[in-house]
Amino acid sequence: MSDAVFAAPSRAGSRTIALIGLMGVGKSTLGRRLAARLGRPFVDGDQEIERAAGRSVSEIFAELGEAEFRAGEARVMRRLLTGPPVVLATGGGAVLNPDTRRLMKSHAVSVWLRAELPVIVERVARRDTRPLLRGKDPLATLTALAQARYPVYAEADLVVDVGAGAHGQAVGRVIKALEAHRLAHPEKSW
Repeated sequence: MSDAVFAAPSRAGSRTIALIGLMGVGKSTLGRRLAARLGRPFVDGDQEIERAAGRSVSEIFAELGEAEFRAGEARVMRRLLTGPPVVLATGGGAVLNPDTRRLMKSHAVSVWLRAELPVIVERVARRDTRPLLRGKDPLATLTALAQARYPVYAEADLVVDVGAGAHGQAVGRVIKALEAHRLAHPEKSW
């Protein structure tokens, strides 16, 4: 089936499309493009957390700590997942919260965007805005995060390898996977 079929939405979906995966995999970048292709609003979970807290993710981590960040993240995810359907780029650790996972299962189609760790390391090295990587070896940190998080990410409805290729190709793979999922699971229409 041609990607051109998806230039505009064929109908309004009833579920959010939630993009999950490690930091730097491209959830926000691909999410914006996916939302545009599907004619659906895009929401960046980290930006919503920053808006709710009145400070950046880095400032939240530095001033309040990771536990408070995660509590705020869970509140924001609850609001977003129970709201109108959007394409949602979640933070890399958002799905670690059991309540967020439960809400995702009942209100969203989750898509694990997966890439090889060297590709992700190259991407995150471009900016020093990731609190979990500050002052640490990015490959070692991402390897540890992958070991802890991949079993949870594997619970996603879909897994799409996004790799180092062009963003347009990755978005096309996501759309094809979403369409196949919709055909196989019409009760989880996105």
